[in-house]
Amino acid sequence: MNSTTTSRRPGRRAALVAGLVAATALPLGLTASAEATAGAAAPRSVVGKPSDPVTRIADFYGAYMDAQSGPGSGGKLVTELRKFYVHADYLKEIEAWERRNHADGVLRAQNVPAKWTVTAKGTAGQREALVTLTWGDGPVTRLVVGMNRNHKIIHIGTEGAARK
Repeated sequence: MNSTTTSRRPGRRAALVAGLVAATALPLGLTASAEATAGAAAPRSVVGKPSDPVTRIADFYGAYMDAQSGPGSGGKLVTELRKFYVHADYLKEIEAWERRNHADGVLRAQNVPAKWTVTAKGTAGQREALVTLTWGDGPVTRLVVGMNRNHKIIHIGTEGAARK
């Protein structure tokens, strides 16, 4: 009996090992081919915190552009995002800029960019970020966005608020 049990174990083990190898290799093969298709890009991470001005500005621009380019293109969500992120006094300036320029005062354009980048600008203690908006395959717009200590946007322009 022992010999029968012993002879079965290697067979069972071999089948178990073969099954595990197949189960492991199949997803690895799919992952490898997917990575090759995607240009072997590494996983991306986005890190931020609500108390960080650069994170807040990036959150605003990401949500704002999603709202502008999504179903309904703008509307109530855009209005609510502006109220939440932009200081009430500065919101009046944005609206005045829009009337003069017939364009969106947050994006400083008539349409929505293809992608965006937000980078810290200035020295410690300053609450400014450089927002780079990329249009289609090339042209970019660079905006300096300033935020007050209460995490409200108080400036959007081609120069920093200090140089205005």
